[in-house]
Amino acid sequence: MTKTATASVAAVNDAAVAEYLEAYPEFFERNQALLQRLRLPDTRGSGTTVSLLEKQVDVLRERNRTLERKLAEFIEVGRGNDQLAEKIHRLTTRLVHARGLGPVVDAVEASLREDFDVQRAVLVLFRDDADLAARESPFVRLAQRKATEMRGFESLFATDRPRCGQVRDSQRDYLFGEGAVDIGSVALVPLGPGGKFGLLACGAADSQRFNPTVSTDFLARIGELIAAALAAE
Repeated sequence: MTKTATASVAAVNDAAVAEYLEAYPEFFERNQALLQRLRLPDTRGSGTTVSLLEKQVDVLRERNRTLERKLAEFIEVGRGNDQLAEKIHRLTTRLVHARGLGPVVDAVEASLREDFDVQRAVLVLFRDDADLAARESPFVRLAQRKATEMRGFESLFATDRPRCGQVRDSQRDYLFGEGAVDIGSVALVPLGPGGKFGLLACGAADSQRFNPTVSTDFLARIGELIAAALAAE
């Protein structure tokens, strides 16, 4: 018999044995002596064999380790969400106590820097305000909704959802200054329906800080809070 034929017969036999054992799960109960004699290769790399029972124990242990890793991941995600919720609470408190447009802007800037550890951020506002215009601050920028510079953000306003990841050079240069090549990732948050009040941009040198695969739910909440504070002023 050729090797191909032998392999084919072995495959058929394997399928038949598997089908039989699935149909008669009590087989090993009736043949416990065989259960003790069965030996399987040790997958731990020892080069020896182990009993079927030992193999089952190893499988259960590995499954348990996998479940423990998943549980640890869930706990870590939960802790991270709790921390984010606490930071958003502090932002909310700052905005509630802010009186006037200037204090609202200051509250947002302070919260981003102190609570969220965002060192590069820009708040683009669609409004005219002499006091804000007189400020020499790289954080706040006044603009017109129909300005040429805003055309690059139309898709952001259309989706009405925060966006994370890379941005076009023209967008990056407008927000953070020309040649801001140290910006590795950006989070863009429209403020109000269709970006009615403007947008918030947060930049980071780390390309994974604002990864496009992460959830943007918390960023959306931040945008809603800022928009509500702006609408009240």
